[in-house]
Amino acid sequence: MSTAISDDQLILPLIYNNERTRSDEVFLHQPVGGGKVDTYTWARFMDEARRIASYLKAQNFPPKSQIALISKNCAQFMITDVAIWMAGHVSVALYPTLNAETVAYILKHSESKLLFVGKLDTWDEMKEGVPADMPLVSFPLAPKNDYPTWNDLLRDNEPLSGNPTRPADEMALIIYTSGSTGQPKGVMHSFASISAASHLFIDAIKVTKNDRMLSYLPMAHAMERWIVDTTGLMVGFEIFFAESLSTFLQDIQRARPTLFISVPRLWQKFQAGILKKMPQKKLSMLLKIPVVNTVIRKKILTALGLQHARLAGSGSAPIAGEVLAWYRDLGLELVEGYGMSENFSCSHISIPGKTRVGYVGQPYPGVECRLSPDGEILVKSPGTMLGYFKMPEASKECMTDDDFLRTGDRGEIDEQGRLKITGRTKELFKTSKGKYIAPAPIENMLNNSSRVELSCVSGSGRPLAYAVVMLAEDLYANLSSAAKAEIEKDLGALLGEVNSKVESFEQLQFIAIAKEPWTIEDDMLTPTQKIKRAKIEKRYEPMLDAWYAGKADVVWEA
Repeated sequence: MSTAISDDQLILPLIYNNERTRSDEVFLHQPVGGGKVDTYTWARFMDEARRIASYLKAQNFPPKSQIALISKNCAQFMITDVAIWMAGHVSVALYPTLNAETVAYILKHSESKLLFVGKLDTWDEMKEGVPADMPLVSFPLAPKNDYPTWNDLLRDNEPLSGNPTRPADEMALIIYTSGSTGQPKGVMHSFASISAASHLFIDAIKVTKNDRMLSYLPMAHAMERWIVDTTGLMVGFEIFFAESLSTFLQDIQRARPTLFISVPRLWQKFQAGILKKMPQKKLSMLLKIPVVNTVIRKKILTALGLQHARLAGSGSAPIAGEVLAWYRDLGLELVEGYGMSENFSCSHISIPGKTRVGYVGQPYPGVECRLSPDGEILVKSPGTMLGYFKMPEASKECMTDDDFLRTGDRGEIDEQGRLKITGRTKELFKTSKGKYIAPAPIENMLNNSSRVELSCVSGSGRPLAYAVVMLAEDLYANLSSAAKAEIEKDLGALLGEVNSKVESFEQLQFIAIAKEPWTIEDDMLTPTQKIKRAKIEKRYEPMLDAWYAGKADVVWEA
């Protein structure tokens, strides 16, 4: 769809304006190991971007070629994005946790001409998917290799002169979906769609250059690319990169973010960590005591590094209402948002003071939303994609005749226009009794238990549904007989609690417990930590007859 945005409000002109007016201001903070952090002013950032752009121009790739990046988040990722655009090309980011097969598929499908390689944990396995003749460039924190290095390119290339711009409707980047339902699709976004979506976020949240954010969710994901990468480049607020999973709490305390966006799984981990040190019963009691409650709230938020957060958000997947309420009791109004790769995550947001638990908020100004006759959420957004790369039929199928995106999600809209997600249209399954079940709401109830990290509800063709759950990760460290008995007791109670809240045809016959955590590496989770439903169902299918015949409320994977 066309997007009404003036040329001077596109991302590249705004980047040049930051370069011109804020050259000495610090923009990025990059950990380099050993507790050291490298800082990038706007002058340094743009000097390196211009040198990398010169290098790309010198390769004489055809105009608008795809240039790929595979790296954990880092300063060079953002610099390369800008360099690719200045050189007249298209940025294609790959998740840093992909297997070799998916790496090979994306590089071939995207027709990428060159690959930048950055900080990665499993590069030895991933590189098997890289074509033998593909040129590679190494970021400073990349695994040991013999590719041309970032510093080589900075040394050997003069900064690109001038301020090259790109037309609004020209493709800026391709985001490959996380592949939760099959092969990843390449979502094409224009300079107009990424710029317009970012402006909507900036205006809604009143983002300024005085804000701070921590970048740690994969930049290959639309939400991080939107809120941190493109919005950060346009506004120029300070961005801090996380060093590693083991240093995450130190990283967030170093950043002291004013805006902090995450996924439900991390918010649940934060909650579990607090409750491990202070049981809920004691916390609830302390929060009822005047003065003491203020001290406790400040202490907890400071321990999380969120004492300065003026906005805390959750997205990418549904979050339990009880988790939202728990954080609000701490004085942190955790809000939900909703969006997809296909509209650059720009669809709905919960505005503080207008939130409703269980709802993802209202459409951004300029975004329209309605429900189809069968309850599918349809959205028209300035952030809507150009289409799927090399998939014209799929591109056509996902749009209505009047340019609304078919999201594939089912929902409800209340009297104030707030949207509630009730499940995926393609995730609905039918029991042998002919009843359709939406698994997501039931999974949300299960995931709200401190014992459960993730869950998958299924049961197509069975009299009743069932759930397989992945326990909270720390529980797997001690699965003694006594610990198992305690877990079984708690999950049996959880089963009864869930079944008391759903319709009779939605009740679960049993809960099965995964014998080990699901991971990205074993293909049970997407790079954004969402379950791969079909993979999980296939894994447990051989066990179902025995589990159903056993009649137990709680069973363990053998």
